[in-house]
Amino acid sequence: MDLIRTVDGMQDHADVARSKGQTLALVPTLGALHEGHLALVRRALKEADHVTVSVFVNPTQFGPDEDYDEYPRDLEGDRDKLEALGVDVLFAPSVAEMYPYADDEALAGPLSWVEVEHLDQHLCGAYREGHFRGVTTVVTKLFHACKPDIGVFGKKDAQQYVILKHLVEDLLLDIDIVGVPTVREADGLAQSSRNAYLSETEREQATVLYDAVSAAEEAIQGGEQDAQAVVRAMDNILVTAPDGEVEYAEVVDAHTLQPVEHLAPGQDVLAAVAVYFGETRLIDNAFVEVPSA
Repeated sequence: MDLIRTVDGMQDHADVARSKGQTLALVPTLGALHEGHLALVRRALKEADHVTVSVFVNPTQFGPDEDYDEYPRDLEGDRDKLEALGVDVLFAPSVAEMYPYADDEALAGPLSWVEVEHLDQHLCGAYREGHFRGVTTVVTKLFHACKPDIGVFGKKDAQQYVILKHLVEDLLLDIDIVGVPTVREADGLAQSSRNAYLSETEREQATVLYDAVSAAEEAIQGGEQDAQAVVRAMDNILVTAPDGEVEYAEVVDAHTLQPVEHLAPGQDVLAAVAVYFGETRLIDNAFVEVPSA
């Protein structure tokens, strides 16, 4: 497996692979890889001849009070895991490589941004100002650096997944976005690098997120068409975690990410929650098709 740290080096490598007729897949990550990430990698290996995994803790998607400095980093451990799976390239650029003006005080960061409007007004976007602008900007940069035919993303980050699908469609990028279902622990908790921050008690209580979105899915599939009733079903479970502080529990259209009041037969919806345990923020969701009859 090649370790590449520069954009020029990554682009040259991708050009060579393309010249050989290979299909290229990219799995963008923040690193500190766990089984959830590795599931994305395994899917990429099935989808393409050549797989690049990027490890880049992107500063532009972290807010001023978020955990950028503390975010777990383990590049050597990540490298071992990816090499064992047969990944072709680990792309691990520096902040300066991705954002050449990051240290210029007069310019105060990137000169160019990529934004997808409207889809960040609800769910996580309502509470993390600028987060998705940072995501869409860095993913666009990674696409240009790695030149993939396929981008593989986890559906656990549901709002991100939907926004990136719109990004590719709206900007006419010739890239297929593949979504991979959430990988969970045995008790249902979605795997996340932030789970390591939880105390033993918080870890036990954190399963309420999965229980809540499962209750929403069950209610919708059982015929419930009142969105607020579905939200109440989630709230009734979330309140059973005494150490959890609920940020949101919402039901939105799965394509527009806008709130819905009445669930129409055949409609694709997204039931999603975000909960704080101390300083640790966890999210979970369920994509559900409203029954037609």
